[in-house]
Amino acid sequence: MNPTPKPQHIGIVGCSAEGAALCYQTICTEGAKLLGPHAHPEVSMHTPSLSDYMDCIYRDDWRGVGDIMLTSAHKLAAAGADFLVCPDNTIHQAFAHVQARSPLPWLHIAEVVAEEAAQRGYQRVGITGTRWLVNSEVYPEKFGARGLDYLRPTDTERDEVNRIIMDELVCGVFTPQAVAYFQQVMARMKSEGCDAVVLGCTEIPLIMSDANSPLPTLDSTRLLARAALRRAVRGVAPVA
Repeated sequence: MNPTPKPQHIGIVGCSAEGAALCYQTICTEGAKLLGPHAHPEVSMHTPSLSDYMDCIYRDDWRGVGDIMLTSAHKLAAAGADFLVCPDNTIHQAFAHVQARSPLPWLHIAEVVAEEAAQRGYQRVGITGTRWLVNSEVYPEKFGARGLDYLRPTDTERDEVNRIIMDELVCGVFTPQAVAYFQQVMARMKSEGCDAVVLGCTEIPLIMSDANSPLPTLDSTRLLARAALRRAVRGVAPVA
């Protein structure tokens, strides 16, 4: 008799604590929908000091960012992970330095979001996130591959959103003023033809959602976690 297939072991390459924690929590709590009460795939997470990443980012050293990601990848491979996810949009700019040298396959957060946007029929998506993320081609490249248009924040919006993320959200500080500012940015995006907005920093879903956004949201953190769950349970008998 063949043994019953087990879910794959998910490795989380953490960067900032709040976003990594939300990804981990989503995998664990939503696993029960697929595997039964209290069940979820095995999960391991490795998170170096955020300052290590930021030192590289401030120097525009994306190969250095990739090297830190690879250190986590090797540690998670040694822990038995079958594949990897990184619940941080910004450091996906280093993905080109990582993928070919990685000991394990990855899910790409922007690919997951772009696929969801296309499935929902969106045509023009606003991008929010750190200034490094919104200045990059991480989302434009993946959106373009699916024929999706996009809109970036203005320079002023990029600076203030970045301040909110780096000074408040990654530190677990959530204020009504931050919510109001995000709503203002998203309302402008709606006025310029966007039919959805990507929450392109894994901390943004801690304060913004469909419940308070002027636009439908694409929650990159939870979408990545759910994609990881689907991959982990592929071939495993569903709960009756």
